[in-house]
Amino acid sequence: MEEISVVERDVLTALRQATARRHAELDSRTPLAAGDADLCAYHDHLRLLERWLAPIQAWLAQFDDGPVLPDYLHAIRRDLAHVALAGMGAAAPGVTAQASPAQGGAAWRWGVCYVVEGSQLGGAVLYKRLAERLAPHPLDYLRGAGSPGPRWREFIDALRGNVAGERQIAEACEGAQWAFDSLIALNNAARKA
Repeated sequence: MEEISVVERDVLTALRQATARRHAELDSRTPLAAGDADLCAYHDHLRLLERWLAPIQAWLAQFDDGPVLPDYLHAIRRDLAHVALAGMGAAAPGVTAQASPAQGGAAWRWGVCYVVEGSQLGGAVLYKRLAERLAPHPLDYLRGAGSPGPRWREFIDALRGNVAGERQIAEACEGAQWAFDSLIALNNAARKA
């Protein structure tokens, strides 16, 4: 009889390890990373996320298995339409959205959604830092629909319930790395434009 290991690699731990370097790079280079971020930086941050998230959400909508994301684009676009950002214009010229992924089973998509959902935790931190400084803009996208903690815990529970075993965990890590890499590439292109 085959012995089953009592300790299996946890998908959340694997995802954190697989994306740590990318996460640190992105956190230090986004438009809101500067200590003196203003409404123009928030505008640029929203445009960056819109260009990144739109193809991801459209791609995910094609599947009836795997994770389901809330419509985060709605909050991004509502914030972009706020009067405090009026006249700031569209995306930087020459910066286009990345292609949506052509690969990926359900585990791969869970990895992509890990990055998207994790960005909501980062948004809550940014909201606390920027809400007073950027008022009267409500920063709806960063604020989210309340505390992101409960949604994050639900997501992690579902992730652990749907991604198990080394092969699926490796696929989830590849999806998460792709999500970070595509956002980093868009951010780098916008900084050069």
